[in-house]
Amino acid sequence: MPEPSLRRGRLEVSGKAAPPLGPPWPAVIKNPCAFRAPVRSEHLSPPRCSLRTAQAAMAPAGAPSALPLLLALLGALLPEPGDAQASVFPTEATLPQGGSVLVNCSSTCEEEALLGLETPLTKEERDRGHNWKVFKLSDVEEDSKPMCFSTCGPNQTLASISITVYRLPEHMELFPLPPWQPVGENLTLKCQVKGGAPRAQLTLVLLRGEEELSRQPAVGEPAESTATVLAGRGDYGAKFTCRAELDLRHQGLGFFQNTSAPRQLRTFVLPMTSPQLETPRILEVGTSEKVVCSMGGLFPASEARVHLALGDHRLNTTVTYNKDSLSATAWVEGTAENEGDHLLVCAIMLGNQSQESWRNLAVYSFPAPNLTLSEQEVSEGTQVEVACEASVGLRVRLSDAPAEPWAPSVQFLLNATAEDNGRHFSCSAALEVAGHLLYKNQTKELRVLYGPRLDESDCLGNWTWPEETNQKLSCQAWGNPVPQLTCLRETDGALLPTGDLRPVKKQYEGTYICKAESPRGAVTRKVFLTVLTGKNVLIIVLLTAGAILGAVVVATYLYNRQRKIKIYKLLKAQEAAAMKLNTQATPP
Repeated sequence: MPEPSLRRGRLEVSGKAAPPLGPPWPAVIKNPCAFRAPVRSEHLSPPRCSLRTAQAAMAPAGAPSALPLLLALLGALLPEPGDAQASVFPTEATLPQGGSVLVNCSSTCEEEALLGLETPLTKEERDRGHNWKVFKLSDVEEDSKPMCFSTCGPNQTLASISITVYRLPEHMELFPLPPWQPVGENLTLKCQVKGGAPRAQLTLVLLRGEEELSRQPAVGEPAESTATVLAGRGDYGAKFTCRAELDLRHQGLGFFQNTSAPRQLRTFVLPMTSPQLETPRILEVGTSEKVVCSMGGLFPASEARVHLALGDHRLNTTVTYNKDSLSATAWVEGTAENEGDHLLVCAIMLGNQSQESWRNLAVYSFPAPNLTLSEQEVSEGTQVEVACEASVGLRVRLSDAPAEPWAPSVQFLLNATAEDNGRHFSCSAALEVAGHLLYKNQTKELRVLYGPRLDESDCLGNWTWPEETNQKLSCQAWGNPVPQLTCLRETDGALLPTGDLRPVKKQYEGTYICKAESPRGAVTRKVFLTVLTGKNVLIIVLLTAGAILGAVVVATYLYNRQRKIKIYKLLKAQEAAAMKLNTQATPP
């Protein structure tokens, strides 16, 4: 710990011994002869002083009429030898530890008194005179009360000096603060001071910056001072110190301060909620998915740390900080090495606390099923084997196969026809992972080669339309490969008009030969196109109307005939029932 600074008021001082507190004159002078012997005189044997001499020395000049009265007063005040007293100057002294002080011991004895200074301190006689001595006390380390004694005749008297040693604390420290302090909780500050005197003038002050938190006297060894504060967000980064104050101004020595090294506080807020973790529940080998972990209500958010891991493997994480929140993103990859169930953990740490969320992640391998056709392109009438197989542990189902439960493999034989051309076969495999049923499919197309087809449904043989009407004529051939279709009129080789005819013209009429041809063969078909003009149209309309009317008449006749039959049967049934009742009522 760095040495604390020593200040006197606001000025730095060394703490060396203070200068002498003053000349060692006796505190109380009852013997006027003492004025004839200077304290620092080099005379070892000053002349003796009689009562008359003292009276003469103290009498004021130009006042002979008052001399008898003054002598009488002095005679009454001067002590007899048995009343001699010892005195010491100064009676109190305050000095720094290791300092020194001059002590003057004197006696009011009229005769030559035996003077001395009783003390365990290092002393040195520095000067003497008639009934006075000056001693120097050195290397004063502790409070002491040296005793000055005087032997006058058979009597001995004593006088003591009270020496107080002042010293600044040898060691002072503000106890370490917690690395992190939760906001809203009490923080106890504790300061410890060793040494320092006098304790009555030593005070311990705890500070937050320049704000005074507590002021307590230094009690005990070591002395301790405490203060409790409620930590807040504003205390983040605040500096706390402990200051010792030694107030010796009433002794004339000044005001000393000693301050500990500062300690900085960091406060934090971590909500008592789990982070939000967005992650997939299942992950296929060979794929990767994004994982996001976020949390709000943090202070200071920039100090929070995030730990994202899949099992024992820590993920490479990117963290974005906002004012009071953060969002951490990582990518998790499914590999063959980590196939199986794992725990995905997100932990957010701030201060000495942490909150975490976890999810189960299943890493799985799911190979696609294998669908095979013995031949993908065959001629019509060829047998084709269709097979569907799965990897070990999986089950499959094949579309268009006979209804069977899921099995490790499925196959069947197909006799290829023209209708099978372009047919799609699908092989499905199923796998259950963490309660999720997953499917994978493989699809293949069968191509069947067959000759041209020109059927009635695709190309009508007879077309009859009224002239100037809008019609649509279509004629389409089928085959694989797709055949080429041509329709030519027998008389002149004109092409059969196909598509939208807007309107139908008389010139389109005729008999056409349609031919569909491909590498696998050719087929032909006659198409008759009749265009009706005005009179023919009327005849057709009348014939059509007559046919419709006749159909209606026939239908009406049949309906009425059926109705009459039902009525006849109903009457017959009622007549039979009546006869039966009559037979039962007639007596035998």
